[in-house]
Amino acid sequence: MKITFLCLLSLFPALTSVGAEDIPPIPRRIPPQGIEIPDEVRNRLQARLAKAAESPESIRNHPDVAVFRKAVRFALLNGEFYDKKHFALADKLLDEADVRAASLIEGETPWTSAKPLVVRGFRSKIDDSVQPYGLEVPEKLQLNRPVPLYVWLHGRGDKNTDLHFIGQRMSRPGNFAIDDGIVLHPFGRQCIGYKSAGETDVLEAIEAVKKEYHIDKARIALMGFSMGGAGAWHLGARYADKWAVVHAGAGFAETARYNRLTKENYPPWYEQRLWGLHDVPGYARNLFNFPVIAYSGEIDKQKQAADVMAEAFAAHDRELTHLIGPKMGHKYDDASKKEVLALVRKAFEFGREPNPQAVHIQTQTLRHNRIQWIYLTGLLEHWKDSRVDASYESEAGAVEATTKNISSLLLMHPNPSCCGARGGFSLEIDGTDIQVPPNLFSVPLLRKPDGTWSIGSPPDVLRKRHGLQGPIDDAFLSRFLVVAPDRPSGNELIDRWVAFEIAHLQKRWRELFRGELPIKKAYEVNEADIAGRHLVLWGTPANNHLIAKVAGKLPVTWKGDAVIAGKSSFPSDHHLPLLIHPNPLSSTKYVVINSGPTFREAHDRTNSLQNPKLPDWAILDLNQSPNGESAGKVVAADFFDEFWKLKPVFE
Repeated sequence: MKITFLCLLSLFPALTSVGAEDIPPIPRRIPPQGIEIPDEVRNRLQARLAKAAESPESIRNHPDVAVFRKAVRFALLNGEFYDKKHFALADKLLDEADVRAASLIEGETPWTSAKPLVVRGFRSKIDDSVQPYGLEVPEKLQLNRPVPLYVWLHGRGDKNTDLHFIGQRMSRPGNFAIDDGIVLHPFGRQCIGYKSAGETDVLEAIEAVKKEYHIDKARIALMGFSMGGAGAWHLGARYADKWAVVHAGAGFAETARYNRLTKENYPPWYEQRLWGLHDVPGYARNLFNFPVIAYSGEIDKQKQAADVMAEAFAAHDRELTHLIGPKMGHKYDDASKKEVLALVRKAFEFGREPNPQAVHIQTQTLRHNRIQWIYLTGLLEHWKDSRVDASYESEAGAVEATTKNISSLLLMHPNPSCCGARGGFSLEIDGTDIQVPPNLFSVPLLRKPDGTWSIGSPPDVLRKRHGLQGPIDDAFLSRFLVVAPDRPSGNELIDRWVAFEIAHLQKRWRELFRGELPIKKAYEVNEADIAGRHLVLWGTPANNHLIAKVAGKLPVTWKGDAVIAGKSSFPSDHHLPLLIHPNPLSSTKYVVINSGPTFREAHDRTNSLQNPKLPDWAILDLNQSPNGESAGKVVAADFFDEFWKLKPVFE
C-alpha cells in the first residue's frame, strides 16, 4: 500500500489545524529538479504507461520489461527530464519495453542472447523495486563456457537517474574495451556511493547476472572510477571473499581526511565511530587476499584516496600497486588503461583460490564477518579493530591463527581431504593448542574469559551477530517494511513530526534510493510481514499497537509520561526514541523505531558523507524541527553492548 502525505493527514485530523506547513520542506540535492514537462509530453507518456498497465501481470512485472517503464514513470513523478531531447529518450525506453512485452507474449526473450549492449533488470529483495543493470557482451565471446565477469562501478552523476543510466547503457560501451568477458554495469541506486541500498544493489546485480549467464565465479573483477573507485575500495575490502582482483581509480577511501575535517569540526563521537563502517583503511588486511590495483591521475585531487591506502598498506608492511597517469587530471591515460587491464588479466590467470592456504580478515562489525574459510561469529566489542590471520600447513593440515577483539569464530578447514586431516588436525590459536577431533572440519571456537580458546559455540542468548548487529541504517540494506501508526496519539507535536518524517522518507526513498517505499498501516501488518521483514515502526505505544507490543522488551522505551534510557529520563510530550533492536516478535529480524536511513539531504553534497549518522539508539527533542542535517535535536545516543543492552553509563 502506498501512503502519501495527504493520506497521512487523514490518519491524523489534528494536523489540519496544526498545519504540516509548520515544518518547512527539505530541498533535495539528488537528483536535481528538471525542466518543465509540456502537457502534451506528459499526457502522451502517461497514456503509454496506462496502456501498458493493462497487460497481463506476468508480462508487465517482468523485470526486463518493467525496468524501462519504471524509469519513465519516475522521471515524470520526480521531474527528472533535463533537456528537451530527453522526452524522445523516454519514448525510446517505452518502445523497447513494448517490443519486449510483445516477445514475452510469444514466449520469446531475444534480448537474453543479445550482443554487444543490453539492459536488463532484477527485482530487489529490499523493497521489491525493479532496478536496471547494463551489460557488455563481446560479439565473439563464447557463452557456452564459464567467462570472467568485470563489474564496473560508474562515477557520480547527479542527473544520471534510471532514465539516463539506461539510455547510456543502451547506446555506448564503458571505459575499458573488454573482449574476454562480460562487463556488468550496476546502477547502484544511482548516487549513494554504493552504500546502503546501493551496496545491496551491486551484490544483487552480480547474482542476477550469475543466474542468467555462465560466469566463472573464480574470475570476478571489481572495478570503478571516481565514485565508482570509492565503491571499489569499500566493497572490495568488505566483501573480500567475492573477488579475484580489485581495481580502484580515484574516488575516496575514508571520511575525515577526504573532507579535510579537523578535531575542531568533527561530528559527534558516535558518528566518528560509524566511519568504521565504510572507511577502508580499517579493512586494509582484507585487501591482502587478492591483487589490488590503484590508479590516479598525477594532478587529480582524488589521488588522495590511493595515497591514503598506500599508507594503510605500508602500516601492515605491504606495498600497494599504484599506477599514476602522467600529467593526468580526473581521467585515465591510454597507457595506464592498458596496464590496468594487463594486471587484471594476470590475476585472472590464477583466479580466486577457493581455499587459500592463508587468509586475512579485518573488520569493525559483524556485518562483514567472512573471508573464505573463516567466519566471525562474535566480537568482544563492536567498532574496534578486529582481526583474524590464519594459515594452514598443507602436508599435515595443521592450522595456525591469531586474533584481535574476537570472542568467537567458525573455522572451516580449508582442505579436509589433505594429509590425514580426516583423522583430526592440530590448531594453534593465539598460543592455545587444540587437537581437533577426527572428521570435524567445521570448528566452532570460543574465547574463554582468561583469553584462551576452546572448541565450543557462544551461548544461545540475545547477542549481536551477523545481520543483527546494528546500527539503525543496517535495517535498510535488506528487506524491510515501514509501519505507519493506527491513529493519532493525542500529541499534535508528535503526530506532526511522525507524518512529516514518513512522508519525507517516502519521497526520499523514491528520489534518492530509486524505489517505492514499502509501507502499511499498523493494523494491516500480518504474520508474514513480521516473519519476513525488518519492521520500521513509527509513533508511540499510544498510536501504534505494534510499538505497544514490543516497547516493554526494548532497552529504550516509554514509561508513564517519560522516555526512559536506563537512569536517563526525557519528557515524552516532546521527545521520541529512535533505535534498532532484534524484533521481540521475530528473532531473526530487526525492529526499528522512528527512523529511516540517518544520512539526509545535507550529506548528499558528497558521497563520502552518505554514512550512518546515528548509532543503535538516540533520543530526539522534537522542539527542533526536522531539516537536511537531522530529524530533530539529538539529546542522547549510544550503541548497545554485545548483548543488546544499554552501556553501563546509562544503567
